[in-house]
Order: sequence, then C-alpha cells, then structure tokens
Amino acid sequence: MTTSPHHPTAHHPTTHHPTADLAVRTVPSPLGSLLLVADGDALAGLYYPDHRPAPRLGPTRADPGALPAAVEQLEQWFAGERTAFDLPLALRGTAFQRTVWHALAAIPPGTTVGYGELAQRVGRPGAARAVGHAVARNPVSIVLPCHRVVGARGALTGYAGGVERKRSLLDHERRLVAA
Repeated sequence: MTTSPHHPTAHHPTTHHPTADLAVRTVPSPLGSLLLVADGDALAGLYYPDHRPAPRLGPTRADPGALPAAVEQLEQWFAGERTAFDLPLALRGTAFQRTVWHALAAIPPGTTVGYGELAQRVGRPGAARAVGHAVARNPVSIVLPCHRVVGARGALTGYAGGVERKRSLLDHERRLVAA
C-alpha cells in the first residue's frame, strides 16, 4: 500500500524475510547520527549512537550508498514534508514483537498511546509489560514510531535514544500535524 508523504495515517509496513548479509550506513539527522542497517533493499535497523539496548548486529559491511529511499524519506520527515514512511522492512524478532512493531505504524503522528492501550490493540490486554519489552526492542526507531508510546497518564518513559530525543520527536510531529 502506498502512502502519500503528507498522508497523516501510517500504513502496515512491508516486511521482507531477513537474510544474513547486512550493510550499514551512517546518516546525519537533527537528533545526531543515525546508523541505518540494510538487509538487501530493506531497512533492518535504525539506531542512535547511544541506542539502548545496543544493537547486536553480527557481521556487517559498510555501504555508504545503501538504503537511498530510507535516507530520502528520513530527510523529508525531518524537513516536515512527510508524516509516514513507505519502506520495505526486514524485521528480526519474535512473532509477538513483530505484531507489536507493526501496531506502532497505526499510531497517528502527533498522538500517543499508553502501553496498556497498545496491548489491547494487539489483542493482548493485560500484557502491557510484554508490549513494553517489545517496544523497547523495536529495531527501526522513527520509522516504526515507538516514540509515540508513553507511560501511565502520558508520562514520557524510556526511549532507546533517550527521553530528550523522544520529546523532540513528539514535538516535531505535533508541529507537523498542526501545520
């Protein structure tokens, strides 16, 4: 499904089956350098320099030309020209993690949901803690917007890139949807 760069509703991301050949590329962003991990033409990871938990990638090779569509869409998103991503993804995780990660794409830009609500959305009411662990392991921050998941009463809780980046991402999106 194709999404307009300005369309406010995210779509279900395309997922490719992961392979063992991973390429990495670092790109600048307003939040610091981002490490993009490519599995063929699919995005397999997007990490901050101080990402927590640190990614366990195994063998990789540098490819400064990898993932041109991801780079372009990230630039558009940070420039306020895009509110959703339309990229092939190669997600490594359990079936439950992948279900939670795909549910992140359905959270509209500029809004937040709690872990409990996200657990209900994936059909696992009462599994807020397990959902939180899955969200924390999201391999493609920003693209699958885990920054839109908040704690009880809207508290900005942990984020792999730090709470200040989470706040910046949410503020950026609120400005986008208000424009």
